[in-house]
Amino acid sequence: MDDRNTNEENTGGPDQPPAGPHQSPEPRVSPLNAPVVAEFRANGGRVGGPFAGGDLLLLTTTGARSGQRYTNPLGFVRIEDRVHVVGSAGGSPKDPDWYRNLLAHPMVTVEMPGDEARESIAVPLAGDERDRIFREIVSRHPGYGDYQDQVERRIPVVELQPSPELGSGEVRDLADKLLQIHAWLRGQLTNVRAEAERYLAERDAASTAPPVGLNLQIRQHCLAFCESLHFHHTSEDSMFPALAEGYPHLREPVERLVEEHRVVDRVRAELEGLLADVRTADPVRFMAELDRLTEELEAHLDFEEEALIPTLSGIPFPPA
Repeated sequence: MDDRNTNEENTGGPDQPPAGPHQSPEPRVSPLNAPVVAEFRANGGRVGGPFAGGDLLLLTTTGARSGQRYTNPLGFVRIEDRVHVVGSAGGSPKDPDWYRNLLAHPMVTVEMPGDEARESIAVPLAGDERDRIFREIVSRHPGYGDYQDQVERRIPVVELQPSPELGSGEVRDLADKLLQIHAWLRGQLTNVRAEAERYLAERDAASTAPPVGLNLQIRQHCLAFCESLHFHHTSEDSMFPALAEGYPHLREPVERLVEEHRVVDRVRAELEGLLADVRTADPVRFMAELDRLTEELEAHLDFEEEALIPTLSGIPFPPA
């Protein structure tokens, strides 16, 4: 089973900023993949043709340049209760478009057989971990090894890590939704810090090159956090004028929140820049700076909850 399907990301059209990891409109599906996607959804993940009898999922990514979403059917392999997809592209000399998309936008949507669509973070494996998992995949599906023999590039292996914090719990009103989103953002900040701390410890203990794989994990989780934070704020900025008009007592805190969004955007950029230098950073200074940025982001989330929760708790979700 291979991933020769493409998402037509390179077919042209004007570049535009991505709409975010939780966005609409409906994702595009290539004419080649459309019957497979329709059959998958109609039959709980069971399909015929070249995918018959294999493990298949639907992966929706955001275009690296276009910002348009694309859905591809892909074979997957579950190892150690972790879901992996392989960027073999049917033995093509180039990585598949969906892989380039998830490097730019790691928040993806995964549809598994018999399960609801779930947002996940796509983390390519690297180094020894990639090689170990790839060997196990090839032992089950030798065709992937044949593809690797045909190409010079190192075929990527991607772990699709579910994000259970987002979408879990009952949502009765806008206050619940805001708290749910904030819990997810805080969870990602915690992940980034834990991974950075572990990376620095492994880096300093290693006698050879730094552990590349964990660096890639940090990058993907940081990008997922930053994309989600940007999308969250973009949504709020479009909602705030109506909120201040309908609830005059919110006008002052809303104005402050709009100003804070500009500050948070700066902090978000600083966080991305900081993590880009993790391979050579001084551990003490790095963690101190990471903690400072985290405290600024936490303070913003705290103020947002303090200012908005009492009012949002009276507005049903989704709003009428």
